[in-house]
Amino acid sequence: MDEGSLARRSNVSLPRRAWNIRRKALLMGEVQGQGYIGQALGVADVLAASYFHALSYRPDDPEWEGRDRFLLSIGHYAMALYAVLMEAGILPEAELETYGMDDSRMPMSGMASYTPGMEITGGSLGHGLGIAVGMAMGLKRKGNPAFVYNLMSDGELGEGSTWEAAMAGAHHRLDNLICLVDFNDQQADGKSTQMLSAEPLPEKWEAFGWHCQRVDGNDLDAVVAAFDAARGLSEPRPRAIIFDTRMCKGVPFLETREITHFVRVEPDEWAKALAVLEEGKPQ
Repeated sequence: MDEGSLARRSNVSLPRRAWNIRRKALLMGEVQGQGYIGQALGVADVLAASYFHALSYRPDDPEWEGRDRFLLSIGHYAMALYAVLMEAGILPEAELETYGMDDSRMPMSGMASYTPGMEITGGSLGHGLGIAVGMAMGLKRKGNPAFVYNLMSDGELGEGSTWEAAMAGAHHRLDNLICLVDFNDQQADGKSTQMLSAEPLPEKWEAFGWHCQRVDGNDLDAVVAAFDAARGLSEPRPRAIIFDTRMCKGVPFLETREITHFVRVEPDEWAKALAVLEEGKPQ
Protein backbone atom coordinates (compact mmCIF):
# COMPACT_ATOMS: atom_id res chain seq x y z
CA MET A 1 0.00 0.00 0.00
CA ASP A 2 1.48 3.37 -0.98
CA GLU A 3 2.08 5.88 1.80
CA GLY A 4 -0.44 8.33 0.41
CA SER A 5 -3.25 5.80 0.60
CA LEU A 6 -2.80 5.63 4.37
CA ALA A 7 -4.66 8.93 4.52
CA ARG A 8 -7.91 7.20 3.68
CA ARG A 9 -7.51 4.17 5.99
CA SER A 10 -9.13 4.54 9.40
CA ASN A 11 -11.77 3.03 11.63
CA VAL A 12 -14.21 5.86 10.86
CA SER A 13 -16.99 4.71 8.51
CA LEU A 14 -17.78 6.55 5.29
CA PRO A 15 -21.33 7.36 6.46
CA ARG A 16 -19.82 8.96 9.57
CA ARG A 17 -17.33 10.88 7.44
CA ALA A 18 -20.17 12.24 5.31
CA TRP A 19 -22.12 13.14 8.46
CA ASN A 20 -19.10 14.93 9.89
CA ILE A 21 -18.72 16.91 6.66
CA ARG A 22 -22.38 17.98 6.81
CA ARG A 23 -22.05 19.01 10.44
CA LYS A 24 -18.94 21.10 9.79
CA ALA A 25 -20.68 22.79 6.85
CA LEU A 26 -23.64 23.74 9.04
CA LEU A 27 -21.31 25.11 11.71
CA MET A 28 -19.53 27.23 9.11
CA GLY A 29 -22.85 28.47 7.80
CA GLU A 30 -23.84 29.50 11.28
CA VAL A 31 -20.64 31.57 11.63
CA GLN A 32 -21.68 33.80 8.73
CA GLY A 33 -25.41 33.24 8.96
CA GLN A 34 -25.39 32.23 5.31
CA GLY A 35 -23.60 30.18 2.70
CA TYR A 36 -24.08 27.56 0.01
CA ILE A 37 -25.44 25.06 2.52
CA GLY A 38 -27.60 23.15 0.06
CA GLN A 39 -24.67 22.18 -2.14
CA ALA A 40 -22.43 21.28 0.81
CA LEU A 41 -25.02 18.97 2.36
CA GLY A 42 -25.86 17.41 -1.00
CA VAL A 43 -22.32 16.62 -2.12
CA ALA A 44 -21.02 15.38 1.27
CA ASP A 45 -21.27 11.70 0.31
CA VAL A 46 -19.24 12.25 -2.86
CA LEU A 47 -16.56 14.13 -0.91
CA ALA A 48 -16.42 11.45 1.78
CA ALA A 49 -15.84 8.75 -0.83
CA SER A 50 -13.31 10.94 -2.64
CA TYR A 51 -11.09 11.68 0.34
CA PHE A 52 -11.56 8.53 2.39
CA HIS A 53 -11.76 5.89 -0.31
CA ALA A 54 -10.37 7.05 -3.65
CA LEU A 55 -7.69 9.73 -3.27
CA SER A 56 -4.04 9.33 -2.32
CA TYR A 57 -2.65 12.30 -0.37
CA ARG A 58 -0.60 13.20 2.69
CA PRO A 59 -2.43 15.42 5.19
CA ASP A 60 0.83 16.87 6.52
CA ASP A 61 2.17 17.56 3.00
CA PRO A 62 -0.65 18.93 0.79
CA GLU A 63 1.79 19.60 -2.07
CA TRP A 64 3.26 16.07 -2.14
CA GLU A 65 4.10 15.41 -5.78
CA GLY A 66 2.58 11.92 -5.73
CA ARG A 67 -0.86 13.12 -4.59
CA ASP A 68 -4.03 12.77 -6.59
CA ARG A 69 -5.21 16.24 -7.57
CA PHE A 70 -8.75 17.25 -6.54
CA LEU A 71 -9.98 20.33 -8.37
CA LEU A 72 -13.01 22.28 -7.18
CA SER A 73 -14.29 23.89 -10.35
CA ILE A 74 -17.34 25.22 -8.49
CA GLY A 75 -15.73 27.83 -6.25
CA HIS A 76 -18.90 28.57 -4.32
CA TYR A 77 -18.85 24.97 -3.00
CA ALA A 78 -15.78 25.97 -0.96
CA MET A 79 -17.58 25.40 2.34
CA ALA A 80 -17.98 21.73 1.41
CA LEU A 81 -14.31 21.36 0.50
CA TYR A 82 -13.15 23.11 3.69
CA ALA A 83 -15.26 20.66 5.66
CA VAL A 84 -13.63 17.62 4.07
CA LEU A 85 -10.14 19.17 4.30
CA MET A 86 -10.72 19.54 8.05
CA GLU A 87 -12.02 16.00 8.26
CA ALA A 88 -8.90 14.80 6.41
CA GLY A 89 -6.56 16.68 8.74
CA ILE A 90 -5.27 19.09 6.09
CA LEU A 91 -6.95 22.11 7.69
CA PRO A 92 -7.19 22.47 11.48
CA GLU A 93 -10.77 22.27 12.72
CA ALA A 94 -10.05 25.22 15.03
CA GLU A 95 -10.19 27.49 11.97
CA LEU A 96 -13.84 26.64 11.36
CA GLU A 97 -14.94 29.73 13.29
CA THR A 98 -12.98 31.99 10.93
CA TYR A 99 -15.02 30.99 7.86
CA GLY A 100 -15.61 33.94 5.54
CA MET A 101 -13.87 36.46 7.80
CA ASP A 102 -11.12 38.92 6.94
CA ASP A 103 -7.69 37.24 6.87
CA SER A 104 -9.28 33.78 7.04
CA ARG A 105 -7.76 30.94 5.05
CA MET A 106 -11.35 29.96 4.20
CA PRO A 107 -13.02 32.67 2.08
CA MET A 108 -16.63 32.09 1.01
CA SER A 109 -15.51 31.34 -2.55
CA GLY A 110 -12.49 29.08 -2.79
CA MET A 111 -9.08 30.56 -3.63
CA ALA A 112 -6.05 28.32 -4.12
CA SER A 113 -3.61 30.95 -2.83
CA TYR A 114 -5.39 31.03 0.54
CA THR A 115 -6.13 27.43 1.45
CA PRO A 116 -3.84 24.39 1.81
CA GLY A 117 -5.26 21.48 -0.18
CA MET A 118 -7.21 23.67 -2.62
CA GLU A 119 -5.65 23.12 -6.04
CA ILE A 120 -7.36 25.86 -8.08
CA THR A 121 -9.42 29.02 -7.73
CA GLY A 122 -12.79 28.03 -9.15
CA GLY A 123 -14.91 31.14 -8.82
CA SER A 124 -15.31 31.66 -12.56
CA LEU A 125 -17.41 28.67 -13.55
CA GLY A 126 -16.68 26.43 -16.50
CA HIS A 127 -12.88 26.46 -16.32
CA GLY A 128 -12.14 23.57 -13.97
CA LEU A 129 -12.23 20.79 -16.54
CA GLY A 130 -9.90 22.67 -18.89
CA ILE A 131 -7.38 23.10 -16.07
CA ALA A 132 -7.81 19.43 -15.18
CA VAL A 133 -7.00 18.42 -18.77
CA GLY A 134 -3.79 20.44 -18.62
CA MET A 135 -2.83 18.93 -15.26
CA ALA A 136 -3.54 15.40 -16.48
CA MET A 137 -1.40 15.96 -19.57
CA GLY A 138 1.42 17.36 -17.45
CA LEU A 139 1.37 14.41 -15.06
CA LYS A 140 1.52 11.99 -17.98
CA ARG A 141 4.51 13.77 -19.49
CA LYS A 142 6.32 13.53 -16.15
CA GLY A 143 5.44 9.85 -15.75
CA ASN A 144 3.46 10.60 -12.60
CA PRO A 145 0.69 7.98 -12.11
CA ALA A 146 -1.55 10.29 -10.04
CA PHE A 147 -5.18 10.87 -10.95
CA VAL A 148 -6.79 14.26 -11.51
CA TYR A 149 -10.36 14.65 -10.23
CA ASN A 150 -12.47 17.61 -11.28
CA LEU A 151 -15.66 18.28 -9.31
CA MET A 152 -18.04 20.43 -11.32
CA SER A 153 -21.71 21.38 -11.20
CA ASP A 154 -24.53 20.57 -13.58
CA GLY A 155 -24.78 24.29 -14.35
CA GLU A 156 -21.27 24.14 -15.82
CA LEU A 157 -22.55 21.72 -18.44
CA GLY A 158 -24.00 24.80 -20.14
CA GLU A 159 -20.51 26.30 -20.59
CA GLY A 160 -18.88 25.81 -23.98
CA SER A 161 -15.45 25.61 -22.34
CA THR A 162 -16.55 22.44 -20.53
CA TRP A 163 -17.22 20.63 -23.79
CA GLU A 164 -14.06 21.93 -25.44
CA ALA A 165 -12.14 20.44 -22.52
CA ALA A 166 -14.11 17.19 -22.78
CA MET A 167 -13.16 16.92 -26.44
CA ALA A 168 -9.48 17.59 -25.66
CA GLY A 169 -9.45 15.06 -22.82
CA ALA A 170 -10.69 12.31 -25.09
CA HIS A 171 -8.34 13.31 -27.92
CA HIS A 172 -5.33 12.98 -25.62
CA ARG A 173 -6.58 9.68 -24.13
CA LEU A 174 -6.36 11.00 -20.57
CA ASP A 175 -7.12 7.88 -18.59
CA ASN A 176 -5.81 9.65 -15.46
CA LEU A 177 -8.68 12.17 -15.57
CA ILE A 178 -11.97 11.66 -13.71
CA CYS A 179 -14.69 14.30 -13.95
CA LEU A 180 -17.24 14.31 -11.11
CA VAL A 181 -20.50 16.07 -11.99
CA ASP A 182 -22.73 17.09 -9.08
CA PHE A 183 -26.17 17.00 -10.65
CA ASN A 184 -28.56 18.62 -8.15
CA ASP A 185 -30.68 20.26 -10.88
CA GLN A 186 -30.38 23.68 -9.27
CA GLN A 187 -28.62 26.88 -10.21
CA ALA A 188 -29.04 30.56 -9.41
CA ASP A 189 -31.96 31.14 -11.80
CA GLY A 190 -33.82 27.89 -11.16
CA LYS A 191 -33.63 24.26 -12.21
CA SER A 192 -30.61 23.47 -14.40
CA THR A 193 -32.72 21.33 -16.70
CA GLN A 194 -35.05 24.29 -17.30
CA MET A 195 -32.26 26.82 -17.87
CA LEU A 196 -30.34 24.78 -20.46
CA SER A 197 -30.78 21.03 -20.43
CA ALA A 198 -27.71 18.93 -21.21
CA GLU A 199 -29.62 15.66 -21.33
CA PRO A 200 -29.12 12.88 -22.23
CA LEU A 201 -25.95 13.21 -20.21
CA PRO A 202 -24.36 9.73 -20.19
CA GLU A 203 -24.84 9.43 -23.95
CA LYS A 204 -23.39 12.90 -24.48
CA TRP A 205 -20.20 12.17 -22.52
CA GLU A 206 -19.86 8.84 -24.31
CA ALA A 207 -20.26 10.62 -27.67
CA PHE A 208 -17.37 12.87 -26.69
CA GLY A 209 -15.22 9.77 -26.14
CA TRP A 210 -15.49 9.42 -22.35
CA HIS A 211 -16.45 6.46 -20.21
CA CYS A 212 -19.49 7.59 -18.23
CA GLN A 213 -21.50 6.35 -15.25
CA ARG A 214 -24.57 7.85 -13.59
CA VAL A 215 -25.39 6.99 -9.97
CA ASP A 216 -27.29 8.22 -6.94
CA GLY A 217 -24.79 10.60 -5.34
CA ASN A 218 -26.35 10.17 -1.91
CA ASP A 219 -26.00 6.37 -1.96
CA LEU A 220 -22.51 5.78 -0.58
CA ASP A 221 -22.27 2.20 -1.78
CA ALA A 222 -23.12 3.30 -5.32
CA VAL A 223 -20.67 6.21 -5.10
CA VAL A 224 -17.81 3.97 -3.94
CA ALA A 225 -18.54 1.41 -6.68
CA ALA A 226 -18.51 4.19 -9.29
CA PHE A 227 -15.11 5.44 -8.10
CA ASP A 228 -13.72 1.90 -8.18
CA ALA A 229 -15.03 1.32 -11.71
CA ALA A 230 -13.60 4.62 -12.94
CA ARG A 231 -10.17 4.04 -11.41
CA GLY A 232 -10.03 0.43 -12.54
CA LEU A 233 -11.06 1.00 -16.16
CA SER A 234 -8.45 -0.37 -18.55
CA GLU A 235 -9.55 1.67 -21.57
CA PRO A 236 -7.26 4.61 -22.48
CA ARG A 237 -9.87 7.35 -22.16
CA PRO A 238 -11.08 9.82 -19.53
CA ARG A 239 -13.91 8.95 -17.17
CA ALA A 240 -16.98 10.90 -16.01
CA ILE A 241 -19.30 10.11 -13.11
CA ILE A 242 -22.61 11.93 -12.86
CA PHE A 243 -23.87 12.03 -9.28
CA ASP A 244 -27.56 12.81 -8.84
CA THR A 245 -27.68 14.52 -5.44
CA ARG A 246 -30.35 16.15 -3.30
CA MET A 247 -29.80 19.71 -2.13
CA CYS A 248 -29.69 20.07 1.69
CA LYS A 249 -29.49 16.27 2.10
CA GLY A 250 -29.74 15.26 5.75
CA VAL A 251 -31.83 18.19 6.96
CA PRO A 252 -35.38 17.46 5.73
CA PHE A 253 -36.92 20.83 6.57
CA LEU A 254 -34.26 22.52 4.39
CA GLU A 255 -34.61 19.93 1.62
CA THR A 256 -38.18 21.09 1.03
CA ARG A 257 -37.31 24.78 0.59
CA GLU A 258 -38.37 26.10 -2.80
CA ILE A 259 -35.10 27.97 -3.34
CA THR A 260 -32.04 25.92 -2.42
CA HIS A 261 -29.22 27.44 -4.50
CA PHE A 262 -28.55 29.90 -1.69
CA VAL A 263 -30.65 28.75 1.23
CA ARG A 264 -32.15 31.31 3.58
CA VAL A 265 -31.65 30.00 7.10
CA GLU A 266 -33.12 32.03 9.94
CA PRO A 267 -30.93 32.62 13.05
CA ASP A 268 -32.97 30.21 15.16
CA GLU A 269 -32.86 27.49 12.48
CA TRP A 270 -29.15 26.69 12.69
CA ALA A 271 -29.54 24.92 16.02
CA LYS A 272 -32.64 23.17 14.70
CA ALA A 273 -30.74 21.97 11.62
CA LEU A 274 -27.89 20.64 13.76
CA ALA A 275 -30.37 18.87 16.04
CA VAL A 276 -32.14 17.25 13.08
CA LEU A 277 -28.77 16.13 11.67
CA GLU A 278 -27.84 14.70 15.07
CA GLU A 279 -30.89 12.44 14.97
CA GLY A 280 -29.49 10.69 11.92
CA LYS A 281 -25.92 10.36 13.21
CA PRO A 282 -24.36 7.11 11.96
CA GLN A 283 -21.87 4.95 13.80
